Amino acid sequence: MKFATKVIHGGLKPDPLTGAVMTPIYQTSTFAQESPGVHKGYAYARSKNPTREALENSLAALENGNHAISFGSGLAAQDAVMKTLSPGDEVISTSDLYGGTYRQMMKVYAKYGIKFHFINMDDPQNIQSHINGHTKLIWLETPTNPMLSIVDIEAITKIARANGVLSLVDNTFSSPYLQNPLNLGADIVLHSATKYLGGHSDVVNGAIIVNDQELHKQIRFIQNSCGAIPGPQDCFLVLRGIKTLHLRVQRACDSARLIASHLAGHDKVSRVFYPGFTDHKGHEVAKRQMRDFGGMLSFDLKANTQKASFKVLSNTNYFTLAESLGGVESLIGHPASMTHASIPKEERIKVGLTDSLIRLSVGVEDPDDLINDLDQALSKI
Repeated sequence: MKFATKVIHGGLKPDPLTGAVMTPIYQTSTFAQESPGVHKGYAYARSKNPTREALENSLAALENGNHAISFGSGLAAQDAVMKTLSPGDEVISTSDLYGGTYRQMMKVYAKYGIKFHFINMDDPQNIQSHINGHTKLIWLETPTNPMLSIVDIEAITKIARANGVLSLVDNTFSSPYLQNPLNLGADIVLHSATKYLGGHSDVVNGAIIVNDQELHKQIRFIQNSCGAIPGPQDCFLVLRGIKTLHLRVQRACDSARLIASHLAGHDKVSRVFYPGFTDHKGHEVAKRQMRDFGGMLSFDLKANTQKASFKVLSNTNYFTLAESLGGVESLIGHPASMTHASIPKEERIKVGLTDSLIRLSVGVEDPDDLINDLDQALSKI
């Protein structure tokens, strides 16, 4: 089944009770039982809900996985993975990653005795020197947020397997349309389904996809025991968004390519971070493991001040100044003060995340309008 067919039919069937083509919203907290323990597969909605089950089946199909577990947010999904660890365990992560991920690791789980190493993963061999008997998980994000660095999934997951360490890939920036980490050796794929999977900025949701049955049981147990589940309405909205995932992401890719090229020649822009450029240090890896280069890009200003970036951010018409990404509307943001404000400035600067860096999530508007919008905003500085 090809991807464009999979987003419509993968893991899904018409509702067995009514024949409804679209998955119904089963807005119920509990289910009638014929006698104690005898029911139609559903007893209590925290444990299992037909709408959520349909979403999980769809997500597993999209990522070519055996099992998917849906959560109330991407960070709730991440939290469930963190709960598989024990005091004394160690995690190796890329040094350039989403600020909320860093915050949860360092502000929540570090105090429970879990140690985190944030390293440059441009060279996969950098990982080897940090692996020891306490290492339990290697955490990848690619393309990274917000510097658009590319991590070689296959090379790093081979190192992880050789050392008996689990590997996780946050696939939010790519979406399953562009990249399937399980195919490249990853043990766990994580999504903030709020982003490209939902696609319309109207739902918050997260997901974990795995192949291993025991790992699935472990995370499913945590989902049920800790209760960070999405409601059926949220699951329905993500399912609806998935139907057009391929169309939306491809349009964003096509427009981002035009916008990145235009900004690269702009006299007020010092540098554009976009893996589609042939001189991007991760371009060849991206070309190998992705189907296109995505709808995300960042750029820095020659003015190199927060004041200059704020001037641009406050003067766009079609780019909306807001957190998040992956919706049909184009968004513009300031990582240093928004999505990555929880990361200490000295750590941000190490990876190139300056106070003048601007991040774009390219939507599905006409690319000419988006380019003109950026030009008029840049003219204000």
